[in-house]
Amino acid sequence: MNRALRIVICCVSLFYLNGALGTEVDMESRSHLPTLNALTNQTSISGLSSGAFMTAQFHIAYSENLVGAGIVAGGPWSCAFTNPLLAPLVNATTSCMNPCQGNAPCAGFPDGNYLAQLAREHEADGDIDALSNILDDKLYIFSGQADETVKKGVVDSLVSFYTALGMNTQQMYYNASVDAGHAFITANPSDTECDLTQSPYLNDCDIYQAQRILAQIYGELEPPSSELSGELLVFDQTEFFDSSLASMDEVAFAYVPSSCSTEQCKVHVAVHGCAQGVEEIGTEFVTDAGYNEVADSNGIIVLYPQAIKSPLVPYNPQGCWDFWGYTDNSLPPFNFYKKTSIQMTAIKSMIDRITSSSE
Repeated sequence: MNRALRIVICCVSLFYLNGALGTEVDMESRSHLPTLNALTNQTSISGLSSGAFMTAQFHIAYSENLVGAGIVAGGPWSCAFTNPLLAPLVNATTSCMNPCQGNAPCAGFPDGNYLAQLAREHEADGDIDALSNILDDKLYIFSGQADETVKKGVVDSLVSFYTALGMNTQQMYYNASVDAGHAFITANPSDTECDLTQSPYLNDCDIYQAQRILAQIYGELEPPSSELSGELLVFDQTEFFDSSLASMDEVAFAYVPSSCSTEQCKVHVAVHGCAQGVEEIGTEFVTDAGYNEVADSNGIIVLYPQAIKSPLVPYNPQGCWDFWGYTDNSLPPFNFYKKTSIQMTAIKSMIDRITSSSE
């Protein structure tokens, strides 16, 4: 099995603690995700690892109402089809991660130009939104120098993919200069050392990555709040999917700043990586990645969808987001990269709920 799919899983507490807010999150008291009348044209998305691949997929599939994306240690849309002669799972665990590891022949990095042409074909078929939507978006892209899980060549192919679709590189911020492991990076001294790769995949590299992502997408921001004013909502995620192949948890989260009760706010979707959902590490990603503090002072609602591990059907043993077709039971015809994807449809429905009004 690929190294990236053998990530050591940490022990999970029986209680999930909301460290940032200083209160216990009662998982049994979850409610429905409310309508919040958020702005419909100021939504963005970011993620780490499988969450980064999901981010790239979602950005291309649902680009019409998005303004930008943050991709940390991930590759291009539909990366698992980079070699049409190989099964998507094989591509996903070789070319899309570390293609030259082990004793097997080097699979080669993803072909961004080929995938861009594939995107144009799916645009013509109506499987994804019009690709012209991305041309005025902003991208934050990151690859850690010590990341052996998703190599820099994979992330480079992401840049090739977007430029092949006509996006100007001046709209991209690409940082590959930090000696970081495979992780979302922070400036929290209590987090993992910068160059390591280990659970919970939050590394102290003296960089507020969440702030940099949101600033790249939305422009100059107010400093992060030192004390949160809003509410972390625990909501029932099951109402947004109805398939046993979804591999999504029963609960998900949304951080809502207090200012969003009186004004229309932006929406950002933060997508965790493999073995980083609430099932595995509690709410550490939700409360400690740094999104909430920036969102609180800048009128941004943060949505945290949750994937869950599934050891057999579908085959998702590490709780990754689907970028190889497990939600299609690993059988064609594949939909995981299209607007009809089970997981992306669920996330889009959550966004639609947040941006709708009760009136």
